[in-house]
This record gives sequence, C-alpha cells and structure tokens, in this order.
Amino acid sequence: MLAFRTLKFRKIGFIATFVAMFLGAAIVMACGGLMETGVRMAAPPQRLAGVPIVVTGQQTYDSTALTERNRIDSGVVDAVKAVPGVARAITDLSFPATVLTGGKPVSTGSAGHNWTSSGLTPYTLTQGAAPVGTGQVVLDATLAADSGASVGSGVDLAVHGATRKFTVAGIARQDADRTTQPAVFFSDAEAQQLAGSGGRFDSVGVLPTPGVDVPELGRSVESAVSGKAMVLTGERRGLADLPGTLSSQRTVTILAAIFGSWAVLIVMFGVASTLGLSLQQRAHEMALLRAIGTTSRQVRRMILGETAVLSVLATALAVAPGYVVGKLLFDQLTGNGVVSKAITFHEGWIPITVGAFAAIAAALGATLFAGRKAARTKPVAALAESTVQTRWFTLTRLLLALFFLVNGVTLSVITATVMTDGPTLASTAGPASVLFAIGLALLAPGITKAVVVALSWPVRLLTGLSGYMAIRNATTNNVRMAGAVAPIVLLIGIATGTLYMQSTEDHVSAKSYSSNVLADYVLDSSTGGFGPNVVGTVRAVPGVAGASELVTSKGFVDASGGSTDMDLRGVSADGAGQTIALDSLTGSIGELQGDTVALSDKQAEKFGVRIGDSLKIHFGDGVAAAPKVVALYADNPKQEYLLLPSTVLAAHTTAGLPKQILVRAQAGADSGQLQAHLDTVAASVPGTRIADRSTLTSENSQIQQILVSSNYTIVAMIVGYAAITVINTLVAVTRKRRSEFGLQRLTGATRAQVIGMLSVEGALVAVIATVLGTIAAATTIVPYSLVKADSPLPSGSIGIYLAIIGGALALIFGATLFPSWRGMRTPPIETARTPA
Repeated sequence: MLAFRTLKFRKIGFIATFVAMFLGAAIVMACGGLMETGVRMAAPPQRLAGVPIVVTGQQTYDSTALTERNRIDSGVVDAVKAVPGVARAITDLSFPATVLTGGKPVSTGSAGHNWTSSGLTPYTLTQGAAPVGTGQVVLDATLAADSGASVGSGVDLAVHGATRKFTVAGIARQDADRTTQPAVFFSDAEAQQLAGSGGRFDSVGVLPTPGVDVPELGRSVESAVSGKAMVLTGERRGLADLPGTLSSQRTVTILAAIFGSWAVLIVMFGVASTLGLSLQQRAHEMALLRAIGTTSRQVRRMILGETAVLSVLATALAVAPGYVVGKLLFDQLTGNGVVSKAITFHEGWIPITVGAFAAIAAALGATLFAGRKAARTKPVAALAESTVQTRWFTLTRLLLALFFLVNGVTLSVITATVMTDGPTLASTAGPASVLFAIGLALLAPGITKAVVVALSWPVRLLTGLSGYMAIRNATTNNVRMAGAVAPIVLLIGIATGTLYMQSTEDHVSAKSYSSNVLADYVLDSSTGGFGPNVVGTVRAVPGVAGASELVTSKGFVDASGGSTDMDLRGVSADGAGQTIALDSLTGSIGELQGDTVALSDKQAEKFGVRIGDSLKIHFGDGVAAAPKVVALYADNPKQEYLLLPSTVLAAHTTAGLPKQILVRAQAGADSGQLQAHLDTVAASVPGTRIADRSTLTSENSQIQQILVSSNYTIVAMIVGYAAITVINTLVAVTRKRRSEFGLQRLTGATRAQVIGMLSVEGALVAVIATVLGTIAAATTIVPYSLVKADSPLPSGSIGIYLAIIGGALALIFGATLFPSWRGMRTPPIETARTPA
C-alpha cells in the first residue's frame, strides 16, 4: 500500500525509470524477434501453395547453407511416389525464361517451368491447350496481356542464353491471387532440355490421398528420402522455391545475436543506473522512514513493490512496440536484399519473455542492492548520509567492474590475435567496447574524483567563481557527477566503436575490390545469363584488350580439418589475366579449362596442395569435385577466392550461365568508339546492360552498403536508447538540485553564476566521459583495424568522431542547462524550500 501511495509523489524519477524499462524491453524484444525469424526462416508458399508437402534438395553441406539450388534425382521422385498415402507426386523445374517484345524484356524475373508443375500453384488453362511438343509454351495471363500474345501467335523468349521463337499453345491463370513470378510453361521434355538438369528436378510436391493424415504422411516421406532430400511442410514450403535463401539465415542470426547481446547489456545497465539514481535521490526520504520507526523489511518491501508495479506495466506495454520495432528492422533487411521478402517476420513468446526478463532482472537487481543498503543503514546514520552521498566503493562493485573490464580486454585480444577476417569478426570486436565501457562506468565515481582533483587548479584559474563552485560541487558530490558520466561513456564508446568499425570495413572492401578488378567495362544480363558465343564477340570488338566471363558463387574446400567456406569465381582462361589482378603468377592461367582450379599461394599452403595436385571442393549446389591445380597467384587476404572455368562453375549455379562479362580496354583506345561498339553488341543480346569501371566499383559499394544500412539502423536504435538514458539521468540529477540552486541564489549567487557553474560541471562531465568513452571504443577499433587494414588506426573521417562528441555535448548541456534555466524562473525562496 505504501508503494502505491508514494508513486504519485516521485513522478520524475518514476517516469525516467519507466521509460528506461519500457524502451529497453521493446528493443530486446525486437532483437529477439529478429533472432526467432532467422532461426525459423519461414517462407509461406506462393507458387507451391497447392500441395501440403514439398520435397526438395538438401540445402546444407556440413551444417552450412548452400547458396545455389541443389536438385534431386529421379530416384527420389520414385521413392516419394512409393510412399503409402501419396496420391500424386508433382515434379517441378524452374529456370530463367524471359518474354521479349521488340527485342526487349517484357518482365524481368520471369521463370520457365515444366507444364506438370502447374498443378503446384495450381494454374488452370483458360485458353488453348497444354504444351505437348518442342516449340510450344503456355503463358500465364499476366505475361500474355503484357506481351499482347494470344493462342496460336508466336512469342520470342530469351532462354538459356539464346533468343528463340515459340508458339503460344495456351494461356493459364492462377486459381488464387498470390505473389508469384511471371511464369512460362514448356512441355516436360523441353523444360528438361532448356534447364540442362540432366534428368533431375528442383522439387516434388506431394498431394495426399483423401483422408490421409498430412503430418504423418510428411514423416513417412521424410523417412523414405532420408539423407537424399529435405521435406518441407507448413510455412517452410516456400523455401523450395527460393534457392540459396537459407544462406541468409546465418547473416540474420549473427546480426540478431551481436546486436541482441549488446541490447541486453545496455538495457540492463540503463535500467539499473536509472533506477539506482532514482533510489539514490530518495535517500533522505528513506532515512526519515527509518528514523520514525519503519523497519528494514518494510523499506525493502516498499521499494520492491514500487519496482514491481513499474516493471509489470512497462514490460506489458512494451510488447506491441517491440513487435513493431522488430518488424521495422526486418523490413530494413528485406528492403536491402539481405533476406528474401518471401520470409515472414516472427516474434513469439520467447523474445517477449527475454525482453521482459532483461528489464525486470535489471530493475530488481538494482532495487535489491540499493534497498538492502537503505534498509541496513541505521536511522541516524541514514539521515547523515542522505545529505551528501560520498560512499560508493564496495567489493561487489569492484568485482563487477573487473569482470566487465577483463572480458572486454579478452574479446579485444581475441579479435586481434585469434579471429580472421570474416563475417564473425564483428562478433568479438563489437561487444568489447560495450563490456569495457560498462566496467569503466562502474568505476566512474573514483575516476571522476581523481580527474576533478587533477583539473581543479586550471579550472578555477580559467573560469573564476563559476569554476570554483563547480569544483566544490564535483569534489563533494563525485558520486552524483559519476552518475551523469556513466551513460555518456557508454554512448560514446558504442557509437565511436561501431561507426569506425563499419567505415573501416567499407574502405578496405572498396580498396581491395578496386585493386583486384582490372576491367574497364562490365556487361550485365537481366535475362538469365550469356550464351557461350557472346564473350568471343566482345573480344573481337576493336579496342578490347581482353574479355572474360564472370560467375560468382560460394562453395567449400574440403581439408583434413573440415570444410572451409570459400568464394568461387568462374572466369574465361583467355581473358582472366587481362581483367583480374593475378600478381606473382606461377603456372598458367591459360590452362584453366575443364576440371581445373587456380588459387592463391597462401591458400595452397593452407590446404596443402601444389600445382598438379587435386583440390577437393564442393560447389554451391553441394556437388563434390576434385579439380587439378594449374596456377598459383599472390594472396590478397581481403579478396580470397578460388578461380574456376566459368563454364564449369556456371553449371553449378541456379542461373546456369555467366551473368557478367568483364572487358579490359587496350591502352590508348578511344573510349567513345569502344563504348559505341560495345553498345552495338549489347543491343544484339536482349537484356544486356553496359557499365563502366566507375559504375562497377559503385555497384560493389552498393552491395557492401546493403548490410551496412541495416547495421546502422540497429546501432542507431541502441545508441538512441543510450541517449535517452543520458537525458533521463541528467534531467533527473538537475531537477533534484533545484533547492540547491535556490539556496545559492539566496546567498548572493546570480542566475548567470549558477548557469556558469553548471556549464563548467557539464564541461567536466564531457571531458571525463569523452576520454573514458574513447578508451572503451579503442578496444573495438584497434583490434578490428589491425585485422582488417593492418593498422591500429581506423579508416574514416575524423568528422565521425567529432559528430559523436558534438552530439554528446548537445545532450549534456541541453539536458542540464535547459531544465535549470526553466527551474530558475521560479523565485529562489520557493525552490529553496521545495524538494524535487
């Protein structure tokens, strides 16, 4: 009862605590929603919605997601058909097929399928008949309308790198309105030939016999194809139509884990510090309660009761905003292409529970600690201590500080000495500054006092009476000043470490890519890829020094210690040397034909191979190979990949063809004439776009920025929470001092002198927080830059650091001077006798 009665008298403190818990719980829930989404990777079916069970190729190798489509052979189809309860097994093949009008694509992203697969959506013929032979197609109604095609008319299609004319045998429409790619259907035999699948299929849709239990049938099908394929049901069926999508699962879960762990630490610190400050400011009230006979148990129960009310209310109200924030973050990932838009966002009870637990645990921990101290203090001593709080050092605080500092340094050392350049580098570098900043914040009272003593003489000399008053306050109330320093240390440490970590990544990536690619132009295909003769046509253009097809994928190198993820690049042997930087070449890149591979000298040493040896690999579609090593080149640790013949690698990609051609101009060639010749070639190949070197570099930068923008969004959210904690803390501290300001003015201090005193105090807070925050940021920046750029200094403008410090200064002085100025509009006699 006492807890409820006191809430209305401590509005500012309780509002600050409520905001910290509410926003903190929402942020943790949002990051938890990202994690759950990454783990579930639910993709409701669109084109495959007509069947309850889908069997598709295994999408992982050695527990790592494949990036290309892994097809299944006819034996798997036969095994599925033989399962009791299967009424029909519908095979599916997909491949790029683009309808053309006037030599230009009608719709990019359209796909060709075998006619049998029309039953998966399902599609129904509205005009004409099914395709039964070579040269016949059925168009979906949208494509037919856009191209002006009708039954019996001819239609041009860009398929498998060539333009061919087909006859429209029929037009089909989906039975339900779903978001699917525009579809072109071929006869089953012709679809097999155009897809180059060698008798294999993308997936098999299972229609059960009426009355059969679908979950039970799914288990039976899974048992029948165990180890040969994966069975998808429910909301995961759509993954069968999204080859390579599971590879983004790792990105989402790593992102959610890194930022989620940051969020939990920061939220717990923010809630604990805000609530601890609120309880500090009520020391006089608790002292009076103890003096009039209130027992220790009653004080503890009152504090816990107040915290319980706030915790339940704040976390309950945070559920809906947490979902909204999580959905916004996920939309950033899908909008930037990090995750397919077909994946759905999920935030169930687990993220909600974790978010609520983080906020409540921090609040209860701070309450128990502060409440225990208040309850155990003797009444007379409590009244004396409540005037000015100077005691801060405890064994528990020291042990916690050492725990965070040691772990921060440990992560920093691990980053610099153990971790290698890769996507997990940030998982150790990033949290180092967070942990170290929390450790410094716990020791802030002692550090603050030492710095104030060291700066007292120059501050008094430079700022006169205002400085004298500020130094006196800072010396006697170092705990109060440390409460303002702590959240700013966290803000500067996180923002500086994260932003410079990202700017270093951007700089290294751009520089490495620019030095590795020698091409002056690139041809891009939007119709599925280039046929085998296009690169030869490009080489014949006057002014071209060399041209190479380029295929990009990801695969695995099988070494004695296990498999290693590796970027794969497919190139043309005749043009690779002119378009890609291959320094200190040993062997011959011209021999890169057939079952061969080239790799860097350090990679060869790592995998224990030499020229003439076989290197065991798995392609992105899971197919194993052992190509012969024909060339070694100087290692570039920022661009590590294997070089394979483009025709070989393309056959193991979802597209099946090279989608880019790199072009190097001859020295002194007329760029205008060369561009005109290349434009002529592009015009003869539908869906071809030409870009120069600057565009090529810019596009690589845009690819790099895809994940960057998502990172910045999440970091901005966390930094924003830290900023709100700073504002909460400073405003609460300033409002608590209204009576102090009134007494100062009654004893002769002018309003300008009081404001001057606060300005000097703010400057001291800024200096201390900036130094400590910069030290904390260094635990992230230095090791990360050493690994990425072989330098302890980060890449990026000094303006980033100045902007962060400027923002911190704006928060410090804005949250201190503005409420003080407003408070001093009240006559000092009133503020002097009215406690905050």
